[in-house]
Amino acid sequence: MRQAGGPRLHSVPRLIHLNGPPGIGKSTLARHYVDDHVGVLNLDIDQLRGLIGGWRDRFAETGEIVRPMALSMAGTHLRSGRDIIMPQFLGRLSEIERFATVAYDNGAEFCEIVLMDTKERSVERFARRGEDDDPWHRLVKEIVDREGGPSRLAAMYDQLADVLSLRPAAIVVTSVAGEVEQTYEALVAVLGSKP
Repeated sequence: MRQAGGPRLHSVPRLIHLNGPPGIGKSTLARHYVDDHVGVLNLDIDQLRGLIGGWRDRFAETGEIVRPMALSMAGTHLRSGRDIIMPQFLGRLSEIERFATVAYDNGAEFCEIVLMDTKERSVERFARRGEDDDPWHRLVKEIVDREGGPSRLAAMYDQLADVLSLRPAAIVVTSVAGEVEQTYEALVAVLGSKP
């Protein structure tokens, strides 16, 4: 029997897709989760994007470059019998299905968790996100502003809500602004006791 906190080597691994609107806390919770779970890969696609030359000027284009890399990394890690948590807004059904397929093809479960708040609060949270002087957040905020700012964020929220209606197995976790520990506890409770 495996001790709590040890790497998952003999049970079915999981690809935990942590979806949600921009700025809702996906990356923060994923970092927290891997800190508490040995051997889990934090497959943060936005961090991979920063490894590609020209990503600042060609943000969307580099996203198309890193998604296949992320799929390959996911397959490799899942085949080793270990879990993945992937904090990534995916608002297209086809993109979600690509990651679900890589999980199933590698003998893993696909766990779909969606962090949500109201549309208005989600937009407000993204606006406050750049106040922490993080260069990544500032840049993403500039890109969103160029693409329409709050109206773009509202459209992304609606897009996610539409996709969510087509994913009955997805579990919604309410993300409370400023309550990281409370939201994290809710996430862990949904995922169960398997570390």
